[in-house]
Amino acid sequence: MNTAARKDLTQIGLFGLVYVVIALLISNSYYQLIMTIVPIWAVMGLSWNLLSGYSGLISFGHAAFFGLGAYLVALCLSVWNLSPWFTIVLATITGGISGLLVGLPTFRLRGHYFALAMLAYPLALLYIFEWLGYQEVALPMNREAPLAYMQFENPFFYVLIAVILLMLVMAITSMLSHSRFGLSLLAIKLDEDAAEAAGINTLYWKLVAIAVSGAIAGAAGGFYAVVLLIVTPLAVFGMLVSAQALIFAMFGGVGTLWGPVLGAFILVPLSEILYARYAADFPGIQGVIYGVAIIAVILFAPEGILWKLRSLRNPEQGRLLASFASVSSADSDEEILACRNGDSDPEIMAVANLSKAYGGLMAANDLSLSVKKGELLGIIGPNGAGKTTLFNLLNGFVKPDSGNVIFQGQSLLKKRPSKICAMGVARTFQVAKPFAHLSILDNVVLGAYVHSKNEDEARRYASAAIKLVGLLEKSAEPASNLTSFELRLMELARALASRPSLILVDEILAGLDSAAMANVLDVLRKVQVLGITIVIIEHSMQAMVQLVDRFIVLDHGALLAEGSPDEIVRDERVIEAYLGKKWLLDGK
Repeated sequence: MNTAARKDLTQIGLFGLVYVVIALLISNSYYQLIMTIVPIWAVMGLSWNLLSGYSGLISFGHAAFFGLGAYLVALCLSVWNLSPWFTIVLATITGGISGLLVGLPTFRLRGHYFALAMLAYPLALLYIFEWLGYQEVALPMNREAPLAYMQFENPFFYVLIAVILLMLVMAITSMLSHSRFGLSLLAIKLDEDAAEAAGINTLYWKLVAIAVSGAIAGAAGGFYAVVLLIVTPLAVFGMLVSAQALIFAMFGGVGTLWGPVLGAFILVPLSEILYARYAADFPGIQGVIYGVAIIAVILFAPEGILWKLRSLRNPEQGRLLASFASVSSADSDEEILACRNGDSDPEIMAVANLSKAYGGLMAANDLSLSVKKGELLGIIGPNGAGKTTLFNLLNGFVKPDSGNVIFQGQSLLKKRPSKICAMGVARTFQVAKPFAHLSILDNVVLGAYVHSKNEDEARRYASAAIKLVGLLEKSAEPASNLTSFELRLMELARALASRPSLILVDEILAGLDSAAMANVLDVLRKVQVLGITIVIIEHSMQAMVQLVDRFIVLDHGALLAEGSPDEIVRDERVIEAYLGKKWLLDGK
């Protein structure tokens, strides 16, 4: 457990103690009920936040997990006389399994399509339970063994259980957010494609997130049924349930531990007290409160109160979400990134008859080529020749229509980019894809996770990669503060931290001045010395002829020519299709 997680646990313990003391001082049963309901809704906010706040996938369907938990506890008690002490655990498991069942088909969608798909689940369950005849399920009272059935005469005990549940969920959230889980979800939120290319199995982490999130919501729903003693489809599956979870997190601060708690502790008492006093005159006053809260947050603190306070307190750091301290040169050994090419086969990758068409446009046209171990291979060609499409085919972002890609004896077809990265193929992008709100070190650690057994090992690989590209002194800075040149170096470091055998480098020199170009070329030479094979796309021929061992020239998705730099710059087909006659007149 790291320092940040231990600090959170201390704060959670103090918070719980203060809350319990306050509850002991209150004798009014209505206010005790509010003090019970507030932690339950805070737990629901944390449940939503664990998925949507950290991954960026907005869910309008958390009422499905909440409602299933509530109905499971209510029906088990009313039909089979099972104790809520046991069935709340079952509700937790049911919520987790439901999360997996929901996530498997729904994670195929992104953006508003995902949000709308999630909305369908609680609405469908609402009508299903009404159709089954469970319009109203009352929990029976057990006078003989009230404690065994969680039926307390003193309402304080409900408050105590609610606070313990909240503290437990907060502790789980804290530990997860300060681990590989939290950092991986943040990477998915900031740029899912970059996360996948860095070796993060995005589907796996999203499924883990929705399972844990669903389990927490199921537990909250189960205890909610015990507190209210009556369950109706609208009360547990209705739109307001999902909306409240979202609103509390947004109001307090998405992607934070205390944000959903703050939102629930402000908005729930306010809405409940106003509803009790003015419901007769203003029947929809709860909806008005939540609506005003969201409008206020959108206008004055779009990411929530906590993020606003943080930016006011430390404007220079902005939304930096660092989880590691800066590194020193002593921690960094570049040699640990070296590639050991053990077998005798000189070929590391072979592309055989690869084709990909977009309508009538052939982006790759029966393309065959090979990449030798340890070489620095340059891919050139005019705009639209299919160079970046080739990279996307090689590392799994695009599926070919036909052909095959063999890497170290294994086919890469039908494999996710994260799997291909784990096999040893890393890449950078034509337009740099940093995780802007993470530090340089966190960005690179994400790349190191794919071959790291623990956080310390990931940190060592990341430190070595950062040192190699020359960004060691800036490792604690947010990626959003970097220049274009530094972003490209950081993205290269992230690829190197995965300890690849081959790196696909896409136009890393684009937009750089001559001094920056020279710096990047030096770094690429260092990478090649480590035994790592490099395939690079670039338009700067002056730089490429100094760097590469061999050229492959593409035109309209097909192989036009291949050979040494000296052969390629004199090839008439290449001059006509790409270099132009001015190249010959200038003599390079």
